[in-house]
Amino acid sequence: MQVVVALRDQPRRFNDIKRQVGGISQQMLTRTLKTLERDGMVERTVRASTQPQVDYALTALGRSLSEPVRQLAQWARAHLASIHDNRLRYDANR
Repeated sequence: MQVVVALRDQPRRFNDIKRQVGGISQQMLTRTLKTLERDGMVERTVRASTQPQVDYALTALGRSLSEPVRQLAQWARAHLASIHDNRLRYDANR
């Protein structure tokens, strides 16, 4: 979800996505981008230069998913404290 949100406004390079998402390993981000590309939600573009540059962008299908995902991410952020408190309470009762 966070990768889709990171790509919502513009194409980004790998390290830029990694900074936007935060806390994701390089391996997990690579897997996620490959899965999104396979599903037709992300397009990978290689630009020829002395060091090839790769951009990732949402396709039309990915853009159609980006708004519901953004709303879900907002909901999760707004309720993070409650979720954390519930987890602590649950774990204390175990």
